[in-house]
Amino acid sequence: MPATHLSPVTVRLILIAALVLVSAISLNYGALDLGAQAWLNPQGDQGRVLYQLRLPRLLLSLLAGALLATTGAAAQALFRNPLADPSLIGVSAGASLSVVGLMVLAGGWLLEHRLDPVILPLAAFLGGLASTLLVVRLSRTLSGISVTTLLLTGMAINAIAISGIGALKYLSDADTLREASFWLLGNLSADGWMPVLVLIVVAFPVLMLLAREGHELNLLLLGVSQAQLLGVDVQSLQRRLVLLCALGVGAVVAFGGLISFVGLIVPHLIRLLCGPDNRYLLTHSALLGALFMVLADLLSRMLVSPAELPVGILTALIGGPVFLSILVYRLRSGGVDA
Repeated sequence: MPATHLSPVTVRLILIAALVLVSAISLNYGALDLGAQAWLNPQGDQGRVLYQLRLPRLLLSLLAGALLATTGAAAQALFRNPLADPSLIGVSAGASLSVVGLMVLAGGWLLEHRLDPVILPLAAFLGGLASTLLVVRLSRTLSGISVTTLLLTGMAINAIAISGIGALKYLSDADTLREASFWLLGNLSADGWMPVLVLIVVAFPVLMLLAREGHELNLLLLGVSQAQLLGVDVQSLQRRLVLLCALGVGAVVAFGGLISFVGLIVPHLIRLLCGPDNRYLLTHSALLGALFMVLADLLSRMLVSPAELPVGILTALIGGPVFLSILVYRLRSGGVDA
């Protein structure tokens, strides 16, 4: 291991300690100071704030950050390209178009029958999966998936989805337009436990299954042909990871809206800390992604208190400059082809 890299155990311990600290600060920050009685008396004023607002929001941030970062790391490893974030290959665009379409065309019916916590994640997953499969299909050549074509096709699908979202917003009424616009900016305020429970059901299987793919993704770094010679079923691996990425990102988009750059920059930061080994990269990305998202959510509440910024705006403001810095560093060090 190069001298500039920390050991995986050291990185893991640092991330866990930082995550616990930031989570504790997030739980205690707000207009109402919480004491020990908030934990002991869920029916009191402090208890309701803790158990119905702050704790669900914290868990939603943790799960969303872990899913976005891990799916980003998996996509980058699968396509062997550090720019292959799920949002760049159509997952977020397809999921967003599906959710906004449902909001505009059937939002009232969903609310009336209380089906939005179930139908919206399903629509986001199906939309993200459909757009991703289309991008992968159009990018496939005789020698495999062309990464350049993949990214260009993803950009085209994103543009089409943005146009569709714009048309749907134009056709919507004022209330639906406000709801869709607010949702698209990214928002992790959980009203109760239903979004958290649904995301838990999605997140744990997705994260565990992705973590198991680290060894095969390491072999894939040697090239498709070499990986196949070593026993990797590359097509099966691609199908599994595309499905898992679509499911994970779709669930986050359904409940948190569009949150950018987490899946792009977090894997880069982990590689700088402890190297490119996917056996550690995937799990450490989950920890750093959760930390990044909790910190972004905390800052979104602190910067313009008592109001709050949409978390998607803040992740873009933080992630954009950080990603450019990483990219310049890797270009100068020869880590990315110019």
